[in-house]
Amino acid sequence: MKKRKQEKLLLRVLFVIGIGSFLNLLRKPPLKDWLIIFLLKSYIASILDNLLVKKGYLTYPVKFLKTFDVSVIFSYLLFPVTCIYYNQVTRNSSIVGILVKCLLFSLPIAIAEHWIERKTNLIKYKKSWTSFYSLGSIATTFLFVRFMIILIRKAAIRQPAKN
Repeated sequence: MKKRKQEKLLLRVLFVIGIGSFLNLLRKPPLKDWLIIFLLKSYIASILDNLLVKKGYLTYPVKFLKTFDVSVIFSYLLFPVTCIYYNQVTRNSSIVGILVKCLLFSLPIAIAEHWIERKTNLIKYKKSWTSFYSLGSIATTFLFVRFMIILIRKAAIRQPAKN
């Protein structure tokens, strides 16, 4: 029972860190881009997380909100906030810089998830799922959202301004 309380406390701490990080991001322009990234990343993460849970690859025995099958804090807060930071850091980077920074952002997340999976009951891998699959999916979604924001920015430049 004590371990479960510690896990719930960890989730609350991660929630506070996520909210604080999100509020910090709102101070840096262009706010519109960061909100688009946040919402896009949340959407993608929720689809992937739901799919993986429904297919039986992941479970979340200890949850922040019991009504959800997915990790609400990770999918809807921490992962999107991290993606915004990644996009801020890579805003003026070359392709090589974008790829290297993607690895630098994805690897610590995958290592942390691996540790959490081994040491807590917050996430459990099932079937053939491993930390390498998590690393690949994290990196792929970072790159996908980065590519999408490039397209959105280019489309916004091409649109005529309305008064």
